[in-house]
Amino acid sequence: MRLALEQAALARTLNEVPVGAVLVIDGAVVGAGYNQPISAHDPTAHAEIVALRAAAASRQNYRLTGSTMYVTVEPCLMCVGAMVHARVATVVYGAAEPRAGAIVSMTSAHELGGLNHRLAAIGGVLEDACRAIIQDFFKNKR
Repeated sequence: MRLALEQAALARTLNEVPVGAVLVIDGAVVGAGYNQPISAHDPTAHAEIVALRAAAASRQNYRLTGSTMYVTVEPCLMCVGAMVHARVATVVYGAAEPRAGAIVSMTSAHELGGLNHRLAAIGGVLEDACRAIIQDFFKNKR
């Protein structure tokens, strides 16, 4: 999660919402990313999607079976869907996202019936640090 926080700090330097993500397989980082929808002109360029793309490219496979995604903020519906399609085994997140989080806050998208893959979810890891970087960013915006 500390590596994901480093990615979030990179997003902050670009004036993007500071969310970072790191994908790990067998103890090795295979993909990392930070929010960049504004700078990349890409509404799908959330930290998790960027990390999934990097991991899939490095592994030469879109299926990332057995992987763990570490992300500073509870993933949205799009990102949960992408993780399901990539066969991510576990998502570990820091702070809940009360308005758009799709693990526990708005919905439990990873548990919807009909999905051909289930992923485990663990929340609250380094929660205070993950929440602080987001809150500080928005406090400074106001």
